[in-house]
Amino acid sequence: MALGRLSTAPGAGLAGVVALLLLLWGVLPAKAAEREMQKRITVAASGTVTAVPDIALISAGVVSEAETARAALEANTAAMRRLIEGLKAAGIEAGDIQTASFDVHPVYSTDTSNAPSPRPQRPTIVAYRVQNQVRITARNIDRLGEVLDRAVTLGANQVGGIEFRVSQAEKLRDDARREAIANARRRAELFASAAGVKLGRVLQIEEVGEEGPRPMPRLMKAEAVPIERGTETLEATVRVTWELE
Repeated sequence: MALGRLSTAPGAGLAGVVALLLLLWGVLPAKAAEREMQKRITVAASGTVTAVPDIALISAGVVSEAETARAALEANTAAMRRLIEGLKAAGIEAGDIQTASFDVHPVYSTDTSNAPSPRPQRPTIVAYRVQNQVRITARNIDRLGEVLDRAVTLGANQVGGIEFRVSQAEKLRDDARREAIANARRRAELFASAAGVKLGRVLQIEEVGEEGPRPMPRLMKAEAVPIERGTETLEATVRVTWELE
């Protein structure tokens, strides 16, 4: 009877076998992948290196006002020319002076003291203001105070935004990367030893989001303006995956 039923539906048994094989085909790789994942360890660690900045970026400029836009522009142009030429004479290279912003806008007055009625009056233009700023790269920080003093003496009435940088930051960060790898291995070996296994080959190394420099105050004695350049801590973070034996 059983043979008779099989003969009436010859494809039923084959279809069942194929379905079973397909099911096993999906389950077995999943189980293998699960076992493979259990034989790995991933550790993240950081390394740091401290450096003294050797470059400073400074914003300096001139703000001029006059009754007309033309008069304000002419006054500002003359003042900026004196400032730029004076900075070059002080040893700043032409390539280290770059225009950062330029702006011309009216100055309004809302004074209603002479108004015939208490109703609000429309603002009136009483002058024009021109602002021109340059970004200066000072490569000799020991003379930074002198440069700032000279900029003000030359007519700069807007100075600020001092930013310190390490010129060889990328090369120095390589030392932090080496330290990060060493710290990751030390931590992974600790975990593996505690678990009774051993580290195998490295499967993956990934650098995690680059950290910006972290300033630490350090007084720099300048002849004119006192400046603190500080130090910068360059950091590198890595994520490493090892195979476990």
